[in-house]
Amino acid sequence: MQVMMKLGSREHKQLFCRSFLDTYLDYEPENLPWPNLDPVSLERLRRIPFWREALLTESEAGVMVSAFAETITDPLIKEAVALQGREEHRHARLLRHLIERYDIEVSPLPEITVPDQIETAFTDFGFGECLDSYFAFGMFDLARQAQYMPESVFKIFDPILDEEARHIVFFVNWVTYLHIQQGWNVEGLRSFRALWHYGKALKTLIQAFGGSADQQEGKPFTASEAGHFMDDLTANQFFKTCLDANQQRMQRFDEQLLQPLLMPRLSKLALTCLRLWPSRNPVPSVQGG
Repeated sequence: MQVMMKLGSREHKQLFCRSFLDTYLDYEPENLPWPNLDPVSLERLRRIPFWREALLTESEAGVMVSAFAETITDPLIKEAVALQGREEHRHARLLRHLIERYDIEVSPLPEITVPDQIETAFTDFGFGECLDSYFAFGMFDLARQAQYMPESVFKIFDPILDEEARHIVFFVNWVTYLHIQQGWNVEGLRSFRALWHYGKALKTLIQAFGGSADQQEGKPFTASEAGHFMDDLTANQFFKTCLDANQQRMQRFDEQLLQPLLMPRLSKLALTCLRLWPSRNPVPSVQGG
């Protein structure tokens, strides 16, 4: 009979840190096999309005996570968080290289500073990544199935999403370990605290995607370009794709490690409700009026 690992224990810390460190992928963004794009694919890439926001997020994350690593006294956790900081910096380099290579218009970024409450910033960022990554996994698969870009582009970004999966698995284990070390031994209290953080992250996500079109780079992606791979997409298909894509990313991790569960559970609930209340209509069109 297998003895289950105790959350918050030294064994737990060793597992989530070593799993993160030992799965590091060594590559340089500039040396990846970036393809020459045909005019249609290039225009599609340039019309995506989130490049500046993504570059800013990764740039801020690299600075913040690296600074947070310097405050950690535990050597193993410090090593793991420092590695994440380097990976966030590398994601920013990758995006900047993509922007420059494909001549995507992006306005200058503001000066990036280290937050005052660095642990709080890292925690908020981690919960936000759990939400962002879940939807990113699903949208990536939808776009790939629709061949929105050449397969060579998806092959470049596929391991990047695997890195995001590593980040969120490391985070949920780290934050649970931290809370237990701080005396939050009751799972229900930890879950309530996590829901509060998820609420903050959801508010931030809504604000990020709720801006007006003139606040975004390029033309709004919520118009006809989204229809290329979202046309006639039903709510059932969307939730199922996100759920399946997340499961595919998560199945690679040790079963003893915690995984983000909120969004998969909400998706399963949504799918159950859709089965009980069936509709033949697709998700309302996002075509511009």
